[in-house]
Amino acid sequence: MFEDLSEKLEKAVQSVKGKSKISEVNIAETVREIRRALLDADVNYEVAKAFTTHVKEKAEGEDVLTAVNPGQQFTKIVYDELREILGGERSDIKVADVPPTVILIAGLQGSGKTTFVAKLARHLKQNNNRNPMLAAADVYRPAAIDQLKTLAEQIDVPVYSIEQKDPVRVAKETVSMAKSLALDTVIIDTAGRMHIDEEMMNEVADIKEAVDPHETLFVVDSMTGQDAVNTAKEFNERINYDGVVLTKLDGDTRGGAALSIKKVVNKPIKFVSMGEKLESLAPFYPDRMAQRILGMGDVVSLVEKAQEEYDEKKAQELQKKIKKDKFDLEDFREQLQKIQKMGDINDLVNMIPGASKAMKDQEIDEDAFKPIEAIINSMTPEERRDPDVLNGSRRKRIAKGAGVKVRDVNDLIKQFEQMKKMMKSMSKMGKMSQAMQGLKNLPFGRK
Repeated sequence: MFEDLSEKLEKAVQSVKGKSKISEVNIAETVREIRRALLDADVNYEVAKAFTTHVKEKAEGEDVLTAVNPGQQFTKIVYDELREILGGERSDIKVADVPPTVILIAGLQGSGKTTFVAKLARHLKQNNNRNPMLAAADVYRPAAIDQLKTLAEQIDVPVYSIEQKDPVRVAKETVSMAKSLALDTVIIDTAGRMHIDEEMMNEVADIKEAVDPHETLFVVDSMTGQDAVNTAKEFNERINYDGVVLTKLDGDTRGGAALSIKKVVNKPIKFVSMGEKLESLAPFYPDRMAQRILGMGDVVSLVEKAQEEYDEKKAQELQKKIKKDKFDLEDFREQLQKIQKMGDINDLVNMIPGASKAMKDQEIDEDAFKPIEAIINSMTPEERRDPDVLNGSRRKRIAKGAGVKVRDVNDLIKQFEQMKKMMKSMSKMGKMSQAMQGLKNLPFGRK
């Protein structure tokens, strides 16, 4: 995510970072590099111009030029400006004083709108203890209704739909149904088109007028860059939405839409989606995103994701096992499964400060864990608890059962033993670099 931009910004800032003294000349040179990096990232020209102007003005101030560590001061200025153009503060969705809270979702076809509806329902249910109901108001594509129902089944959330092609009626009746069932949230999926047209705009406007939603969110594909910004602007002029959702952020190496949209449209980014999994949705925090863009990681978000999957009591028990050198392959398999539930593994790694550098050109395949789990599943409980019993014939049997080669079993056992030592050491010393090296060297773990 934003790899190209991060690399160029880091390179630009590096020219003044660590210097005991900086001048107006090298500030100007650095600012030019930053502007070039922003424009290469498809950031709106006016946004990039204003950004670099503010950075230059603040960097040339007396406080920076005479500071003990002006390089660090300069980096702080760039961070502050990044956070500001991304929105400044987290903007949450509004909640009704009297339930249900009605959330209207709009966007172009192919933006990930229907999937986002299910992701949002899961997020609100799991993190906010909400009881949502989904309205299938994309009535023109039977596949859209089927998709919504399939996704809703996975998270155990009800969907309301009718056979008639009447999206306004679907929306109104869903709200009434939610009230009668004492459900506190309604999320309305609307029809999209391949491009903006009058009919679609009028339909969304009619639904909005009929149900008077507490929150209207516009979903846009972040990978379309300035096209996303232009579409967001046009939608906002017509339906005056409350916030933006950026999808496919995991595939966006530039970041033009994310860095431009708030300043151009003057509406906050409220959620970002990274990947197809229903758990791959996150509230948008401008400060955390600014840190990630500058290669500082995002430890807070990583901890929050971990807390969703890890029980504190079990975590303490696991810590004791690690210290006593009792961590076994059963535990290892369980941790792999928890990590996969947390979201895209490459995104998780990049939340760790310095990890993007350590793992550069070492992308981890999402399917990499499957053969590892298959090997562990092919073992007996005794073998998982004590890999020392794995002689040649046992390893051959396990390899055959997992559909891999014997050397793959050997590699896993070898790496597992190294990881055990590393984890025991980390539990005492907390060395992140060792953790990164262990993750990078996992068998099957590289593309």
